[in-house]
Amino acid sequence: MNQKLIAVVGPTASGKTALAISIAGRLSSEYSFEAVNADSRQVYRLMDIGTAKPTEEERGALKHHLLDVVNLDEPFSLATWLEKANEALESIWARGALPIVVGGTGQYVWALLEGWRVPRVPPRDDLRSELEAKPPEELLEELRQIDPEAHALIQPRNVRRIVRALEVYYVTGKPFSHWRTREAPRFEWVALGISIERDELYRRIDARVDGMMEAGFLDEVRSLRDRGYDCDLPSMSSIGYREMCIYLDGAVTLPNAMYRTKVGTHRLARHQMAWFKPSDRRIKWVKDVDEAVARVSEFLGNEEQ
Repeated sequence: MNQKLIAVVGPTASGKTALAISIAGRLSSEYSFEAVNADSRQVYRLMDIGTAKPTEEERGALKHHLLDVVNLDEPFSLATWLEKANEALESIWARGALPIVVGGTGQYVWALLEGWRVPRVPPRDDLRSELEAKPPEELLEELRQIDPEAHALIQPRNVRRIVRALEVYYVTGKPFSHWRTREAPRFEWVALGISIERDELYRRIDARVDGMMEAGFLDEVRSLRDRGYDCDLPSMSSIGYREMCIYLDGAVTLPNAMYRTKVGTHRLARHQMAWFKPSDRRIKWVKDVDEAVARVSEFLGNEEQ
């Protein structure tokens, strides 16, 4: 029999971690659960407040894997995440527990669930330097001509991912999207999506940014710079970190940096929703914990709890 896996997906601030913890708690009499992080920023050490990383209390309620696994100045790719995620899954199943994959990085989630084959192409500094010297709009057009599918999926502002897609093409001779071929899954899975209206999502995002600032986000960014982590690092290009860096450089006011963070996070949420569309039949959409528990119970072969 195949192993089983639950995924909780959706845009940032939709409540994925809280839902995963609630599912684990409600079904704890029958099953043991452990979470696997599928957020491309929460893998970095020291980036805690600005990535809304699960708190110590939340980690105590549900064991989490793939948090704090890489330094800010170290490369981290989809291929690396898949390797580590599969290792975590095997260890969870070996303990007789069930994994809950939690995160809003759609590329990570679907690559795992659909068995994508991802090229292990190490970074080529010479090629990257050549590509990064070009204007972003030229890179975007180059990608559109080479790989329309990847062009449609990558945010135009995400120059790092555009460069990576071009790098893979020039090293392998095949488009980045070509590598999204799939292998037969070795596990059964159900993906739960959190149904939330856009206005409510934006309200939560704005409240989260305000809460991050109250929790010391600016001091976190200042501390990272003091440790020698340059704001030009790919990890530090994350929404919020980039804006706080701009403020610390004196280019904008703090209210403006906060406003930019909120607007940028709204934009990120829209991009994430393109990966997790309401019309996607692969996803079971739920509005509350009761619906989620019922879906999981059905998937696991139990009567509704």
